[in-house]
Amino acid sequence: MNELEIAIQLRESGQLEESKSMLLTLTERYPANPNVWYQCAWVHDSMGLENEALPFYRKSLELGLSGEDRQGAYLGLGSTYRTLGLYAEAQSVFRVAIKEYPENREFQVFYAMVLYNLKEHSAAMEILLKQLAETSGDQGIQSYRKALLFYADKLDQRWD
Repeated sequence: MNELEIAIQLRESGQLEESKSMLLTLTERYPANPNVWYQCAWVHDSMGLENEALPFYRKSLELGLSGEDRQGAYLGLGSTYRTLGLYAEAQSVFRVAIKEYPENREFQVFYAMVLYNLKEHSAAMEILLKQLAETSGDQGIQSYRKALLFYADKLDQRWD
């Protein structure tokens, strides 16, 4: 088992300080390895150190992180920006992620949260209603699927 795998196991087992220390050393030792930077971001995020996680997320993406980890880095970076009140930055990250991974619905949902924070309530609700109608297995939701999809972008419209 290599050092990165050990650091991941430490994080997964709740030994966050040990994992963080090891990952910080690994970023110095392997500065061009995007996976090391991503795991370092993840452990910082897990510890509630959102501000400290940001540069690690950004660096992992800059270095060409790929696969599921790339998707995780986009979600982590965008979500972290949002929780820090950096809504424009979060919006930008989620727009890129949605363009790169249009089939990944989680980006749409997190993007809707950012839109809510930006007071774009109608757009946020439209996204959430569409995601709900298209993904829910609930019988009641599915019985009103057509209506939910129809009204999703018409929430402010009245039929007086």
